[in-house]
Order: sequence, then structure tokens, then C-alpha cells
Amino acid sequence: MIYVSTVVFFNYFTSNMDDCEKFEISEDSVNKGMEQIRPECFELLRVLGKGGYGKVFQVRKMSGATSGKIFAMKVLKKAMIVRNAKDTAHTKAERNILEEVKHPFIVDLIYAFQTGGKLYLILEYLSGGELFMQLEREGIFMEDTACFYLAEISMALGHLHLKGIIYRDLKPENIMLSNNGHVKLTDFGLCKESIHDGTVTHTFCGTIEYMAPEILMRSGHNRAVDWWSLGALMYDMLTGAPPFTGENRKKTIDKILKCKLNLPPYLTQEARDLLKKVVKKSNLCVVAFSLGKVKLFCLLLQSHLFFRHINWDDLLARKVEPPFKPFLQSADDVSQFDSKFTSQTPVDSPDDSTLSESANQVFLGFTYVAPSVLENIKEKFPFEPKVSSPRFLGNPRTPVSPWRLVWSRGPFPPTRCLPPCLSESPLATPPQAAPSRSRPTPTPSPNGPSTSR
Repeated sequence: MIYVSTVVFFNYFTSNMDDCEKFEISEDSVNKGMEQIRPECFELLRVLGKGGYGKVFQVRKMSGATSGKIFAMKVLKKAMIVRNAKDTAHTKAERNILEEVKHPFIVDLIYAFQTGGKLYLILEYLSGGELFMQLEREGIFMEDTACFYLAEISMALGHLHLKGIIYRDLKPENIMLSNNGHVKLTDFGLCKESIHDGTVTHTFCGTIEYMAPEILMRSGHNRAVDWWSLGALMYDMLTGAPPFTGENRKKTIDKILKCKLNLPPYLTQEARDLLKKVVKKSNLCVVAFSLGKVKLFCLLLQSHLFFRHINWDDLLARKVEPPFKPFLQSADDVSQFDSKFTSQTPVDSPDDSTLSESANQVFLGFTYVAPSVLENIKEKFPFEPKVSSPRFLGNPRTPVSPWRLVWSRGPFPPTRCLPPCLSESPLATPPQAAPSRSRPTPTPSPNGPSTSR
């Protein structure tokens, strides 16, 4: 065996430093064997959504790996984000969650990159549009249809919870449909990480009509709030509106905190029982989560009679036929999106803002390339090394004030293997017409950003 003195090695290394080539390490100088992703790599096709911090476009990749494929491109303005440290942290947390979480019912992040003044997230294009648009067309869903969507959403939420993530903004606008009609959860701008057993957070955020009482009372909340929101969404699907609505924000909050849940007589006993369990304050969510058992709640939910026709293994494998499959004429079809946006001319405003070096440092490590793309590159260029992108420096878990864009596996243990969903369920005659829908507007706390989460 040969032993080398650490001191000798160190002296040898440092004495030869003057002979080494020196260069600046940056995102442009590392991973040079990989394709450099920039805005110019994408052709703008349509506007899909718009918000206070940026836009979402439908784009086509123009060159390199995945050339010709259609994506959704979310563009955020750095100057708007860095005004508030909490917004900055939230943006970074959203990007980290999108990289970490891979699930059949959660949107896939393909690329992330930045320019001097903007951040870009390239996501899979979900041509089925928002579940909101489907609800708007149908008015209400039959119970077998609602059962299918709720089952897929519950699996996505359960996966997030097992990773210690609260979603906190479940509503029809944030649930997209793939070209085959399967659910994809999107927009992780209000998520909170590191919420495990016994941990609570206090940020006032979300969309009022779907916000759990614990958030409204600011008494501290945990993962159970997502299941309350799932109950509110279930009620919305089956009746045409969330369970508690008022003429204004204050009246809506008062109803959520004080009013009794009113269940229409045409709902089946199974639907009524599940709604009572997840929307009432003394619900099975609280019981399960008070024991610190995420998997226990998932088992309780999956074994409920409302989901008696669901084969959970087949559902996770996307072998269950969706109740609605969008009629699409091409890969870039936007017929399932709101024409208010798709009729606009797609323009990514010039990147003329200048941020200080210290401001840009907070976004160090934003760049990301999905493993599927890297594997594709490896097949074409087998001798190119595959290098993972750097993670963010610092702590991305600082609380933030909410902000919105309009668009923006660990499977559960199976509890039963029954016939697929969509079989006939006994329904009394539903109402003849459902009220017209309108988009609830997410609003921040009137007292400003929370200082504790």
C-alpha cells in the first residue's frame, strides 16, 4: 500500500496553480456539452394565460432535442419578483417542487432557464385545457364523472403530502386535462414545503371559496386543508358552485366559518357521507392528521364507498378511460382554452430590464433540463457526459405573499380492486340548470404578507 502525505499533496497542488488556466464559473461555462436553452429556441404560437407577474404561452421548440414539440412556456419578470424576498423564495420553491415531484397526475417540468430580466419555465402542454372550462360547459358533473376526477386529484395530493408539501390552491382553474382527458395538477405558486407530522404553517393564502377554516382563522394549518378544498371542489362539481359563497369576500368567509353545510337532496348517500366527512370541521382529515398519518387518511379516503368502483392500481397506470376526451385536431389545438387569451397576439416583451449582480445571484441554479430530455441527448450522442443541473443555494422555504397566473410515484397502497369507475351510479334527477360560473379571484391577506408560516 502507498501512503501519500496530505501536506505534500496540498503543497504540490497549490504550487502548480499558476500554471492552470483560469476562467469564470457560470451557467454559460458549465455543462457545455448540453444544448443551451434560450427564448430563441421557441416559437411563440398562442397566449394561454396572463397574470400580474407574466404570461403563459403555447410554444414550439425550434431546434435541438425535442425539436418541433409543443410546450407551455411560463414567463416571469424578475423585476416584479425581487421586489419582495418572499415572492423570490416562493418562485424558487415552485421551480424546485416541479423538479422534485414526478407523478402521472402532476404537470411535468421540461426546462427551466433565465435571461437577464426574466425566468422561463417550459412545461408539458396540456391540450385538454382547464377543468374549469369543462365544468362551465357541463354545469355540473354526474357522480361517476366527478368520482373519476376526484380520485385522480386525490392521488396527486397524496403524493405531495408524502413529500411534505401542502398544495393550498386546489380549484378547477388549477386542474388541467391532458389530451387523453386525464388530470394534471398545475400552478405550485402557493405550495409550502417541509410540512410533516406535527408541523403547522400560518400563511393566509389561496382562493377564498376553497380555503379551509383553519387558514381563514389563521390558527395554524397542515396538510388537512387540501382535503377540505377537495371536498369543496367535489361539492362544486356536483352542484355547480362551491359550498359557501357570498356577495363579497367577508360574507363568504363568514359562511365558511359559521354556516351549516347544505346538501341537495339529489346527491347519493355515498356522496353526502363523503362531503360531510371532508368539509365539516370534525372530519376524518382532522382525525387522521392528528395522528400524523398521511397514508392512513389516503387509505380511509380510497376505501370510502363513494370510490367503490375505482381500481386504484389501474387508475394510477392511467388504464381507466376518462369520462371526457377532448376533441383535438392537432398537437397545437387550443380549442379547450379561453378565447379571451388565445385570440391575443403572442408577444414576449423585450428583456430590457437590468438587475444588479446581487439580485441575479438569488436565481443561481434556476436552469433545469428534464431527465427524459437528457436521456434523449445521450442516445444521440453516447459519449457526452450527463451532468445534473445545480440546485438552488439558500433556503427556498421562506413565506411569501400569494401571486397568480390564470393558467398557470410513490403510489398509495391499494385498498381494493373493484370494477373500473364510470359504471352507473344511482342518481335522482339533478337540477335542470346550474348557475353560470365565474372565476374566483385569489386574494392576499388584507394585512399584507405573513411573517410566519
